[in-house]
Amino acid sequence: MKGWQLLFLFLVGGALWGRITIGAQEGSDLLSSYTRNFLKSNSSTRIELIQSALADPQLAAQIGPLCDFVLSFSLQYSDLLRDDPDQIALTTMVAQRIGDTGYVQAVQTLWRVFMVYRDTRARVAILSSLAKLGRGDSRIIENLNQFLTNQNNLFRSGMEIDYEILSASIAALGALGDGSSFPVLFSTMMTAYPEEYKKQAVQALGMIKGDYKKYLIDVIKKNPPLEKLAALNIAQERPSFVPADLGEIAEAALEVALSLYPVDLEEQKAIQDLRYRSVQIIRDNRWSRASTLVLKHFYQVQGDYAKKPEEKAHFIDAIACLGVMGSSEAASALSLHLGLINSTMERTGQFDREVLEAIINALGELGDKVAFDYLLYVGYLPYPADIKTLARNAMNRLRW
Repeated sequence: MKGWQLLFLFLVGGALWGRITIGAQEGSDLLSSYTRNFLKSNSSTRIELIQSALADPQLAAQIGPLCDFVLSFSLQYSDLLRDDPDQIALTTMVAQRIGDTGYVQAVQTLWRVFMVYRDTRARVAILSSLAKLGRGDSRIIENLNQFLTNQNNLFRSGMEIDYEILSASIAALGALGDGSSFPVLFSTMMTAYPEEYKKQAVQALGMIKGDYKKYLIDVIKKNPPLEKLAALNIAQERPSFVPADLGEIAEAALEVALSLYPVDLEEQKAIQDLRYRSVQIIRDNRWSRASTLVLKHFYQVQGDYAKKPEEKAHFIDAIACLGVMGSSEAASALSLHLGLINSTMERTGQFDREVLEAIINALGELGDKVAFDYLLYVGYLPYPADIKTLARNAMNRLRW
């Protein structure tokens, strides 16, 4: 290093020493002595000096402030020293050690050093300490969430990433255990990383405590389409969820699916599957709170079926789902479609047995008297006897 650079470090370093030693541990003669000698030393002897300080039993209670001082020095002179091997080694050493001190005042300094220094060892050491010191610090957790999100996006774009840092990031978020990290860890699990990192993300997800239902709903609302669908599927497999939990999650999924119109064909398929699957879950768990959304879905599938007969299975699912909603709006929509079927039968003599049976059964399930005239008219048309019997049975279930 050139002479003018050393002079600059010495002069400005004096201000750094004064600010940190007074602010961190007033009256600590031993700490002051180490920091003064640190500023007077060259890059090679600084490591030996700090190693001695870290091993000094008389300084044991003040290791945190000392490490914070060194990290602040690394940060303040990063433009000159961030590529210097000795400074990198020193930064790595104190970054690793500070995590064991409980000195939470250093977390913001640690993060700023992480963003400036690009050495893998230093960054992994910083992440390890942030995992111990950052619990409950919303700013640090948000920064780590965003960093891992950026890594996932870089990887998906085809760029190379540092897997050691990726692993340390996942481990840090798992150790911190904050619920806000669930969506990004879920996304990491879904990214096409080598299997070991996906498994690490699964383990980190398991370390997050709190409302698992809320976390899955957050993924459904915030994450890409394929991850939304995966979250819904995972919800179905979670044995602790009761019908109300599944209904609430499926309702959130249906609301999202009805509001999105992605351009990408793969995402279109994922959103479509999300919509169909959520309707099945709502039906199976009789989640009537989603009635308005189910009705909107019914009208959408009704239009699809009119253009593409191959959509019949989804249309029948939508009919069955409306049948458990318990609302007059559902009964009115199904009655009108039964009226359309009756009209077509009267004109052409043609009808789709599966769709007709699904509607009659759903109207019987709903038991709303609005369906009476439409069910009654089935008996006047040349339907098969079993269809007429089905309609009479549905009429007998209507409430007056």
